Parts: sequence; C-alpha cells; structure tokens
Amino acid sequence: MIPVKVVAPLIAVAALAAIAVGFSQAPLTDAHPTAAANDRSALGEPDSVTRAAMHKVNFWIIPGAALRIRTMRGWMRPLRGGPVQFDDKNAFVIHLAYAEIGLNGDDITTLMNHYIFAYPGAPLKKLKVHTQGSRLVQTGIMHKILDIPFEITADLSVTPEGLIRLHPVKTRILGVDGNALMRAFNLSLEKILDLRKAKGVTVKGNDLLLDPTKILPPPAIEGHATAIRVDGDELVQTFGSPADAPELAPPDTAVPAYMYFKGGALHFGKLVMLDAEMEVVDRRPTGLFNFDLDRYKEQLVAGYSLTLPDMGLEVYMLGLEKLGSTTRSGLARSPPDTLAAPASLRKPDKTPGR
Repeated sequence: MIPVKVVAPLIAVAALAAIAVGFSQAPLTDAHPTAAANDRSALGEPDSVTRAAMHKVNFWIIPGAALRIRTMRGWMRPLRGGPVQFDDKNAFVIHLAYAEIGLNGDDITTLMNHYIFAYPGAPLKKLKVHTQGSRLVQTGIMHKILDIPFEITADLSVTPEGLIRLHPVKTRILGVDGNALMRAFNLSLEKILDLRKAKGVTVKGNDLLLDPTKILPPPAIEGHATAIRVDGDELVQTFGSPADAPELAPPDTAVPAYMYFKGGALHFGKLVMLDAEMEVVDRRPTGLFNFDLDRYKEQLVAGYSLTLPDMGLEVYMLGLEKLGSTTRSGLARSPPDTLAAPASLRKPDKTPGR
C-alpha cells in the first residue's frame, strides 16, 4: 500500500500531466497587456462635462460588490451625446482624474465569480479571495481536463500601463508545491489558462494582469492606476494623483459622505438639470453612504431635497442598507423622520423624491 503522505503528490503529478495533455490540445491565450484607459478617445474639456466628486461612498455595482470610494475627483460624460443619463448606466462613463478606491475580499470574490469569469467553460471557478498581510490570496478550482483545487498567494504591483499585476509567490495544487510541479512539466499559468473570454484579465508567464477599468460592470470607468496597496481587508487602488484634479468642494461640507455633481446636463427620472449642481447625501448619515445606481429611485423616493441659493439641489437619499422592507410596488418605504437642514441652506422642500 502506498503511504498516505505520498498519495497527494502523486495525484498532483497526475493532475499536472492531465493539464499538460489538455494544453497540447487547446489553443493558447494571446495574453499581452493592452494600453490603459487613458489612451481612449479624447474626453473634451472638463468644464464641458459634469464634474464629479465623491467622499466615503460605497458605490454598489452588482449585488455583493461595491467600489469603496474613499475619495474621487473627476468627471462624467455621456457616451451617445445629450445629458448624462442616470437611468441608463450603459450610457455614460466616469473618468477618474484622482481617486482612492477599495475592494474587499467579498467584493473581489463576487466580481470574479459573477462577472469576470461568469461564462460557460471558464477555466477558473468557485473562487474566493482574501488579503493576508500585504498580499492577496486566491483559492478556487482550475478546470483543465480535471477540476483541480488550487491556492495562489500573490504580491501586488502596478505596471507602467496602469494594469494590476498579481505575481504568485506561493502556489499550492492539491495541497502540494505547485511551482515545483509546473517547473517539472515545463508549464506556466500562461500555458494552462485560456483567458480570452475573461473580462479585463490576461496572463503572462505566471503573472495575472488585471485592467482595473475593464474588470468592472457598467457604468464604464476611465482612469490610469498609479499605485495599489492592501489596507486591512481591502485592496486599495490609486488612480492619477491629487495634482491631476482640482478640488471640487460641495455646498454642504458638514456631511461625512457625499456625491457632488457640477456642470453639464444630468437626466434622472423626469428631471433634467442644465448647468447641473447636485449634492447627494445620506438622509440618515452613519459615516459611509451606500449608493446603488440600480436602486437609486428607491433611495430617492425614501428621501427629499433642498433647493440651494443658486437653484442647485441637495438631495437626501436613504442609504441602501436602511431601505427596509419592500412594498408591493417594489419600492422600499421607511418611517418618516425630520432632519434639520444645515444653517447655511434654505428651508427644505420636503416633497418626496424631488
């Protein structure tokens, strides 16, 4: 009988052999990093579009995944002309002149499983991601002839092109040293993984390269990643630098979290704002504002607005986590409350949803 401690390495060798056979029968991915989003079409002058600033906003992009925006300055522009359409997230792009945006392990896990590799025959599945010190750890199933459990611990860096590089420093396949096994079979992740259908991910050698503007669902993001770090349970990406984007101070600076839009034209619901000015805040602030573009109408209906002296708006929405139970119409209702308006602003127009 073969000792148990020898069985796992033998299985791993067999699995790598199966991968090698599968590799010889499958096309390789043409995996080379492409130019970053800053090489896309010209954006026009910032004063001809809608400038945007966000602070301490969890911007939910799909259920289970949010962009945890610590700070952001940039602008928004429509993709097909006319005003920025809040009701169609495929119709506009957000340009990040300067931003610090975090993704925690759950966010990345959701994006990996339900967006980046959410297609039939994906080579990676059942993925789970978490941070460990200054590194990222990814576990899951690699599919190549056989389903093979793996764990990769990777260092993080940003390439000159603005791509996020995940460089494996430790690889486990079926619980044994994957690096040694791949060297023995003259294999690499580039030879094993066909990522041509994956969204925003390529592979070179054993390095995974992620385009941070393409791994996300709409609305489209533009910007050049300049740094990356692990902060607690979050992977924090920096785009641009503060010098690339002038300050954009909202009219109400006392709120802890906000989204502020100024200039251009905005269209949401039945309202069109020309030469727009709108600050969006949490009706019941808790330090972070949870906003979901897919559910913003529910958040809007549960709040009210103030008219600013220059005829702009301060909109009090209800944070996503506070919406409560839904009604038959699908809209969430919350108990009415009374909020004191900032002393510097006019009396509130408490018409719901305005």
